[in-house]
Amino acid sequence: MSRPTVVAALLAAALLPTGCATPRSGSLGPAPTAPPPATTPVASAPPPITAPPTTPPPPAGPGPSAPPTSTTAGPARPGTVTVELWYVRDGRIAPTRRTRPATVATSRLALAELAAGPTPVEAATGLSTLLPAGGEVTGIAAGVATVAPAPAGGDPTTRRLREAQVVYTLTQFPTVRRVRFAAGPPLGRGDYPDLLPPILVTGPAIGERVGSPVTVAGSADVFEATVTVRVLDAAGRAVATAFTTATCGTGCRGDYRIAVTYRVPREQAGTIEVYEVSADDGTRTHVVTVPVTLTPPN
Repeated sequence: MSRPTVVAALLAAALLPTGCATPRSGSLGPAPTAPPPATTPVASAPPPITAPPTTPPPPAGPGPSAPPTSTTAGPARPGTVTVELWYVRDGRIAPTRRTRPATVATSRLALAELAAGPTPVEAATGLSTLLPAGGEVTGIAAGVATVAPAPAGGDPTTRRLREAQVVYTLTQFPTVRRVRFAAGPPLGRGDYPDLLPPILVTGPAIGERVGSPVTVAGSADVFEATVTVRVLDAAGRAVATAFTTATCGTGCRGDYRIAVTYRVPREQAGTIEVYEVSADDGTRTHVVTVPVTLTPPN
């Protein structure tokens, strides 16, 4: 190599920075705006590698870019509502249930259904209504619902049955404990204990589709508090029989509840029969029949 070539090579090497290394991936940060201090070695390590900037996550709550959901508009209202209606059977009151399109005026719906009377299936069990149409809840304050006009007309027994129908129907709602008719005193369920039958069935409801075991519940005032339940198939054959005791009996009313297991080969019409066995001759007394639809085991 000639001397000029050697000199040029030495000059080029002198101009190269010492400590040079292959660049690593990632950003090296912003370039310095001033030369490093004299005390900093020329071969100091490069600035720490920082991750490339990322887009901050969206806020937890719904924002303009988030698609609307059902929760942003508030809870959806149910499509139907089930109300308990108290009708008259054999001079006493008894319940059934009715499912209708949902409404905010549930008490008005209940009184309208009460005045309209039972369905044909309900009427076949002996239920009827004594309540005329036109009564409405005009206000609810401190747990007392005011109904106007007051059910009038008829003998005192008929008037009490009408009142009991309204009182028992409206006090199913948590905001109502008593009912006032016109300028009279507020009345509650405790004002009509004599209008309940010896055996009351609150479930299952008339026409309900049930499965095995079926839970039968209600209240009773019978001898030794003993209540018997039979499940009958479409042919009227007993496919299950069971008995239970109410929480009180023989002169006081108590609650009862029992799960009865039955077996049928296919879905069919059936009957839940609740009664007291006579202590005198063993016959069935105070019989309450509830037509239902029986479904077979899964």
